[in-house]
Amino acid sequence: MAQYTPMIQQYLAIKKEYPDTFLFFRLGDFYELFFDDAILASRELEITLTGRDGGGDERIPMCGVPHHSADGYIAELLKKGHKVAVCEQVEDPKEAKGVVRREVTRVITPGTMMEGKWLTDKENNYMAALAALDGRIGIAACDMSTGEMYVTSLLGQTEAALDEALQYRPKELVFFGFDSLPKTSLPSTVVESQQLDAFAVDSQYPEAGKELDVAMRAAVNALLYYIGTTQKRSLAHMRLLKRYDSKQYLQMDGFSRRNLELTETIRDKTKKGSLLWLLDRTQTAMGGRLLRRWIERPLLGRAELDARLDAVEALKSDLLLRSDLRTCLDNVYDLERLAGRISYGNANARDLIQLRLSLEAVPELKRHLSQTNAPVLQELAQGMDECADLVSFLQAALVDDPPISVREGGMIRTGYDEYLDKLHSASRDGKTWIAQLEQSEREATGIRSLKVGFNKVFGYYIEVSKSNIANVPAGRYERKQTLANAERYITPELKEREALILEAEEKMIELEYQLFTAVRSEIAGHIPRLQSLAERIASVDVLQAFATVSDERGFVRPQFADDGEYVIVDGRHPVVEAVLEREKYVANDVRMNQDSRQVLLITGPNMAGKSTYMRQIALITVMAQIGCFVPAKEAKLSIVDQIFTRIGAADDLVGGHSTFMVEMLETRHALQKATAKSLILLDEIGRGTSTYDGMALAQAVIEYICQRIGAKTLFSTHYHELTGLADTMKGVVNVNARCEERDGKLLFLHKIEEGRADKSYGIHVAELAEMPVWVIERARSILAGLEAGSQATADMQMSLETLWSAPVAAVREEPVSLLSPEEEEILRDLRELDLNATTPMDAMMKLYAWKQQLKKR
Repeated sequence: MAQYTPMIQQYLAIKKEYPDTFLFFRLGDFYELFFDDAILASRELEITLTGRDGGGDERIPMCGVPHHSADGYIAELLKKGHKVAVCEQVEDPKEAKGVVRREVTRVITPGTMMEGKWLTDKENNYMAALAALDGRIGIAACDMSTGEMYVTSLLGQTEAALDEALQYRPKELVFFGFDSLPKTSLPSTVVESQQLDAFAVDSQYPEAGKELDVAMRAAVNALLYYIGTTQKRSLAHMRLLKRYDSKQYLQMDGFSRRNLELTETIRDKTKKGSLLWLLDRTQTAMGGRLLRRWIERPLLGRAELDARLDAVEALKSDLLLRSDLRTCLDNVYDLERLAGRISYGNANARDLIQLRLSLEAVPELKRHLSQTNAPVLQELAQGMDECADLVSFLQAALVDDPPISVREGGMIRTGYDEYLDKLHSASRDGKTWIAQLEQSEREATGIRSLKVGFNKVFGYYIEVSKSNIANVPAGRYERKQTLANAERYITPELKEREALILEAEEKMIELEYQLFTAVRSEIAGHIPRLQSLAERIASVDVLQAFATVSDERGFVRPQFADDGEYVIVDGRHPVVEAVLEREKYVANDVRMNQDSRQVLLITGPNMAGKSTYMRQIALITVMAQIGCFVPAKEAKLSIVDQIFTRIGAADDLVGGHSTFMVEMLETRHALQKATAKSLILLDEIGRGTSTYDGMALAQAVIEYICQRIGAKTLFSTHYHELTGLADTMKGVVNVNARCEERDGKLLFLHKIEEGRADKSYGIHVAELAEMPVWVIERARSILAGLEAGSQATADMQMSLETLWSAPVAAVREEPVSLLSPEEEEILRDLRELDLNATTPMDAMMKLYAWKQQLKKR
């Protein structure tokens, strides 16, 4: 490093401590990046790569961003999985002897983001740790922005533990105690045992920490160590440690959560079109986050579910009360993240005003909740701390509309601090004197255009235009600055007043900052109260959201059965129904039990609604087990412990797995894990291989479920031969997606009925997809031959060359129209229509007539 300048040597020394992190190195008004950091950052951020001399033989690659807009660039790097070390100047450059001293004040990682602009309001920002110790794997997940920490442990199955951690959708992972790391695409950090010894869970969680096993303690410690070394500040707000047993919740593996589109769609990875999108009528950010957690972890406990449903029923039946609650909640800001920022020391005065306004809404919220007879709502209300002392304190300390910056002043209310009030008075009196000075000097000099002004360079001055300079009293003013059209002067008395004013303002700003930090520190001492209040308000918000959407969409309260019965009358897919809007959704029934109707074998063509039917049953189950009403006329359900789905085609090219292999892996997972209380949805098992292989696998899977597991299962298939199982195997029942042929066209009724489908209608579906007419007609010809038994098995193995060289006479030479006679007639009229000779009114009449013609059809 000797050949480099002292500043570059300083940079390299700091960078050595953060080798896998972008180092944002503060130089004046910019954060600069050098060497490889600069090359990569210029590409990731699409900013200009430049260079500078640093004392070496070659120019050093360099790029930079303005410090005032760095947050956006940092957020972009975090989204791409990178880490950023922020290196600040920690001494005044004017006082520095040599190179300005710099230190890394914070390392920002995808899982440690705290600022609102980097976060999504209604999503948690989790990071998770997995620790393998004493035959168990501890899993800890925390959201630094809210202070939550959840912890559990499993017997040493790495795959299951990783799946449990991934349910939190963490932004990054920390590992401890693994001989080889689990395969994951998330940013990961390994913590060593000697590092872990520096942190003790008992000091952070003195009570809750005692209940943890060694694997849990190691996982929590790994997170605390990682957070402590990156954030370099107090973690006082991280007090919400919750131990849980994963068996308390309905389990869904990653495949099932994805297939059911619980929180995001498969295609676009967006919230819209998911169950979360449908149910999210929450008014607060913390309510939105809690709703997501409830959806991802449905309950198994009957008592807690009934309590939630009682609350939803009470709110659903009282529109006025629900409206009042929503109005109150609309005045509540994000208490969880406000508490986090206050404790973290980066909250500004406006954050504290938002806290005050939120607390002021609590008494009214409690009053409305007390009007209900639902025990859960009454309990939530009784446990809400109104924090009246904090409200009074904030009302006395801060003005209603403070500036964003805590270094500008203007935050502290008059009457809060006596000395600050005196400084305000001195500043105010001085400015009044200056305002009066302008009028008195005009009168004394007779110069009506004379004015008194101020700028940061010269301070206060008296300005006289060039045309009036002759009227300036000799010896009265001291020339200060010459402008093109004016002269600026000062007087001894003006400078004296200026000194008093500026001194007062400087002292005011510094004192205000000190007072504000003291106010913030006082509030930080009450973080546990605020977190508890936030948790209760969030629960009320989710329950009212359930009531609101249930009322608006005509959902009904589910009943729970203990005898294994599973009956849904006129069930609907909640999301598809919402997306269809004005189109009527075709409702369907389902009736299952543990004995005679354990497996529903569903047949029917593609596009007939089989997959939608299966998904709607799973979603109704999830909705019931989070305590929401369900889209049905009636629902009597058994509580399900696990849901497994194998719906839709998917491959895993990165993992080297074909579509068929993924299908087999997902099916294996269901067969290994399911119990008699589980719900299994399997769609077209065996379709990725030959007909006989696939059929054999499908039948074996059905037999295994019936004879070995006993789980309620919906099994969709195109293998019509399997429908015979209903005659020979107890518990297997045939149902089908009804379709009808009308005038040679296939009509999907989207109705699930008892019995087996009579045919597959595959060629009809291909025709709807507008396959080439030649292909459709050739397929019909081949099918007719197969059904007549005239086509030998060997003919089925014909090559493409043989197939396409078949006599054209076997195919209609005239193209087959997919349009009805009425549509053909309309199309003919349209072709013959002379637009130049048609008036707008004639065109409207034509369109109307065509529309009526199509309606009649």
